Amino acid sequence: MARKPPASRSTRKASPRASASPRATSETTAVSREESLLRLIAGLMTDSDLSEIEIEKGDLRIRAARGAATPQAPATFAPTYYQTAPAPAPVSAPAAKPAPIVEAPAAQADNVNAVKSPMVGTAYLRPNPEAKAFVEIGARVSAGDKLLLIEAMKTFNDIVAPKAGVVTAILVEDGQPVEYGEPLLVIE
Repeated sequence: MARKPPASRSTRKASPRASASPRATSETTAVSREESLLRLIAGLMTDSDLSEIEIEKGDLRIRAARGAATPQAPATFAPTYYQTAPAPAPVSAPAAKPAPIVEAPAAQADNVNAVKSPMVGTAYLRPNPEAKAFVEIGARVSAGDKLLLIEAMKTFNDIVAPKAGVVTAILVEDGQPVEYGEPLLVIE
């Protein structure tokens, strides 16, 4: 019969981990692994100058973000509307009588030959600011010729002549907002 050697006696004290149950040891190891993983991720974020990182592997999901400790309110944006102001009147001697009110455009706006806007948007009389206008007063146009553009929701829509004729009036300015059904120009 073989005899077992006696257990060696150690002069070291047993660590709390050594005396802990196997389950406590595995939990401690898992926590230290997660802690080392977090330290590694923090180092990567610092070295790479990342502000946020998210890692997912199986059931483990880690999201790390740098920034303010307190949550900030989300940014909100309100639409900004621009309206061009009328040009200031030149300073001169007071007039004896007021200038007559011109009603010609209003009369032409009611003209049955007026080309009306099919949509709400911004009217452009030229393809770009440096180019010449598509049509001018007195120009002969054929049915289907491009008269102007209306921009609606970042899309430029061609407005074409519904019939052949001569442009007798242009009722909008370049870059002017227009409404649905608003007269744009008159073709006689």
